[in-house]
Amino acid sequence: MLKTINPLLTGELLAILSDMGHGDELVITDANFPAASAAQRLIRLPQISATDALEAVLSVFPLDDFVDQPTAAMDAPGERPAIYADFEGLSKAAEGREIGLELIDRFAFYDRTKAAYAVIATGERRLYANIILKKGVLRS
Repeated sequence: MLKTINPLLTGELLAILSDMGHGDELVITDANFPAASAAQRLIRLPQISATDALEAVLSVFPLDDFVDQPTAAMDAPGERPAIYADFEGLSKAAEGREIGLELIDRFAFYDRTKAAYAVIATGERRLYANIILKKGVLRS
């Protein structure tokens, strides 16, 4: 255990987050997402919700402020899933600013996941609980 580090952030996950550079993307997926077939680097958090994983990651991970929408979610048909508001709220709390959530087509989401630096597969059961994060920079 480390002081002030969320215990969901394992050594393996912290190493991945640290190794990522500006513009690299990280994907947090729900339990239904085909993460193993899409991931270059896969971290499994099977008992954890997507929102808990997102909150833990955002406690150490800066979002890109060079782009308008440093987060993206899979566009759900019909109603907007309630988890999107959770994603936006957690992003705003972590960054201290409004964060735009880009909604992208399902197959475009899969393609971006395949190109992402890493994927965190959670045990989240809510549908469309998938989010892409673009890493930013730390300013002095």
